[in-house]
Amino acid sequence: MAGLEQYHAKRDLRKTAEPAGKVSRHKKGEAGGIFVVQKHAATRLHYDFRLEHDGVLWSWAVTRGPSLDPHEKRLAVHVEDHPIDYASFEGTIPKGEYGGGSVIVWDDGKWIPEGDPAEGMKKGHIGFELQGYKLHGHWHLVRLKPRRGEKRDNWLLIKSGDAAARPGEDILKDAPQSVKSGLTVEEVGEGKAAKGEKPKVWHSNKPAAAKAKAGRARRLEFIEPQLATLEKNAPSGDEWLHEVKFDGYRMQAQIAGSDVRLLTRAGLDWTKKFEGPITAALAGLKCRDAVIDGEIVVLADSGVSSFPLLQADLSARRTGRFVYYVFDLMRLDGKDLRREPLVERKQALAELLGDQAEDSALRFSDHFHEPGKVMLQHVCRMGLEGVVSKRADAPYRSGRGLTWIKSKCTLRQEFVIGGYLPSDKTGRGLRSLLVGYFEGGKLRYAGRVGTGFSGKVMADLKKKLDGLKANDSPFSAAVPKGKGLTWVKPELVGEVEFRSWTSDRIIRHASFQGLREDKPAEEVVQEKPSKVGGKAEARSGSGKTASKTSTGTAMTSIKLSHPDKLLWPDERVSKQDLLDHYAMVWPRMEQFVVNRPLSLVRAPDGIHGQRFFQKHASPGMSDKIARMKDPTDGEEILFIKDFDGLAALVQYGVVEVHIWGSTIDALEKPDQIIFDLDPDEGVDVKAVRGAALDIHERLDGLSLPNLVKTSGGKGYHVLVPLKASADWDEVKDFAHDFARALEQAAPDRYTATLSKKARIGKIFVDYLRNGRGSTTVAPYSSRAKKAATVSMPVTWPEIEKGLPPNAFPLGDGTTLKQLKKADPWADFFKLGKPLKRG
Repeated sequence: MAGLEQYHAKRDLRKTAEPAGKVSRHKKGEAGGIFVVQKHAATRLHYDFRLEHDGVLWSWAVTRGPSLDPHEKRLAVHVEDHPIDYASFEGTIPKGEYGGGSVIVWDDGKWIPEGDPAEGMKKGHIGFELQGYKLHGHWHLVRLKPRRGEKRDNWLLIKSGDAAARPGEDILKDAPQSVKSGLTVEEVGEGKAAKGEKPKVWHSNKPAAAKAKAGRARRLEFIEPQLATLEKNAPSGDEWLHEVKFDGYRMQAQIAGSDVRLLTRAGLDWTKKFEGPITAALAGLKCRDAVIDGEIVVLADSGVSSFPLLQADLSARRTGRFVYYVFDLMRLDGKDLRREPLVERKQALAELLGDQAEDSALRFSDHFHEPGKVMLQHVCRMGLEGVVSKRADAPYRSGRGLTWIKSKCTLRQEFVIGGYLPSDKTGRGLRSLLVGYFEGGKLRYAGRVGTGFSGKVMADLKKKLDGLKANDSPFSAAVPKGKGLTWVKPELVGEVEFRSWTSDRIIRHASFQGLREDKPAEEVVQEKPSKVGGKAEARSGSGKTASKTSTGTAMTSIKLSHPDKLLWPDERVSKQDLLDHYAMVWPRMEQFVVNRPLSLVRAPDGIHGQRFFQKHASPGMSDKIARMKDPTDGEEILFIKDFDGLAALVQYGVVEVHIWGSTIDALEKPDQIIFDLDPDEGVDVKAVRGAALDIHERLDGLSLPNLVKTSGGKGYHVLVPLKASADWDEVKDFAHDFARALEQAAPDRYTATLSKKARIGKIFVDYLRNGRGSTTVAPYSSRAKKAATVSMPVTWPEIEKGLPPNAFPLGDGTTLKQLKKADPWADFFKLGKPLKRG
């Protein structure tokens, strides 16, 4: 029988504002009900996880908080039942009282048990679904077997690997505020009060209410789009629907009365760009309001969507060829449809569109029930980009998940080898092959092939190529040069797998499959898929095949397993490519990562697979990755001592290396300050550059040395080197005051508040990286982002000239050119000054 005896015995309700409460009899016997997660800054920060049952709140103290990553099993200590009224408690428990400290309602909603929860409590396994603002999907609470002498009732809180899972993401960091007041637990502790009830907008899957703005028509809230996860093969099974993958701009249509808006996947308003037949067709639909998902394309004469043609029409402001293929319906006539199965949403969408003309600018994207493999083969033969497979029974879930799978076409044909670039790394004789095909009796250059050959295959191939060395290029036109470029007679034929052709007929994402000795070189021509010619690349310049680069500047005893494993599949960047990058930058990177506490972003199956944020050692981790105990809490700290340690991180699938602002020899004395500029979606990159330069000017005015690097993402990092004398609190206070001063000087441009609401249309000057245990991405580290970008130290004049924050893809020619310049951060720590307040 549930009861509150322990709850009352532990508290003096005359001294604390916590509710006295009683067992809610009207709720007894009902399964499920409300749930709440309260962030509690007591002696040790933790999260109280509570489920309504039998008139009370079952309660667990989750020391590290809930995680959306199914691989993160969080310790949950079962504690006394709490009254139902406690679910809304937010405030500060007086110091010295039981649980003294500030409390916020971090998340709440509804929980639905699987089976009898009381029986689950007895057996030690409770399965359930959460429908909250931050937490969704299926979860498990599993009791641990008690150790000898163990008095605590320990459980594990585990997220199921369903569509609501978010591997590698940190919801605690991304959404720290209360869903009740919008305040952080720190702000509640400081005695701040919310100005009225704040909207609960943290979880993008929650129904979004329409807003009414003064003087403007009622508009709908932007819905973050659902994204597909890349897989090599299309899934099989009757539960999957398959759609053609379009080659255009993803666009969300919002209809509110007579008002029509078209929003990009980032929420930018592009209505004016596509105003014309598409907006007219949408305005003509018979509905009060609607939110539709689809893609705008331009079709080539072959009937295949062409991104180059789309770009050309946009540049020329032509709207006559735009076609909006729509494939999902999230809202209709005031009803949120996202929880409905896909098949029902598509049926409603088809009925909304009615009978559209064949040449209409608004068209329904139909689906197919053929096996995924057959469907993919079919679209590839037609020269299309690929297939998007969707679970027929799944709801619409914003963000990337596993109920939408995209599989892309790969092409394969023979090419003539006309040259190669050698590698000076021991045991790696080839960096890439230069290949082509015959056209009009001349050898036309078709690009480089940088992966797929290793070991004995590479050695045999290099031996044959060296026997065919030539003095002149066999290609009919000039080709890009490279260090050590060697020409060969055009006699060897190799089979190559690649993703697509560019508009200049250069192959992308190419992998060598082997020599073909059954076909004479002069018979090799460009092969064309049935019905259409070589498909033009959709996004010219959006990604390049990574060339392996090795300078011999750093050697390691670490041997990579599966060195050709692609960590960035779309960019064809492998573990070996990443190790080669670090070998090249090690002389510059070493001073920033050696003997410094680390946090790691791991993606052992590539960045499209599961990602993990790791701060502590795990079983099987190499002894080249060193450990030490944090003297304050006994937690384990990871660090590296040399290049072998960094190589071990690569072997372990680490795609981002994050560092503390202090060394292991002086943990409490940071030697740098960082300002991380984090723009809201839609903020122009020019404004972000302006913010970096603004910070540069203000720091110069304080006579503080400052340097800048690209983040590899959307912003820039401005760093101030310090003499390690001030403590963490002093450094964080300075950074906080500096960020607040920026905000006060230009409140329309900057914010020093973490909440998403405060960031709308602004740049968040993130000073929180300066707290003890906080980390930032290391200089020269790769990023788990599109194009495999690098966080690159640069100069202020380069920023002034317009250098974008994602300018340096790993292994790209731009990156290599940058690294040939003088090291702009060579004297980083020599420049450091003591931090003086006031």
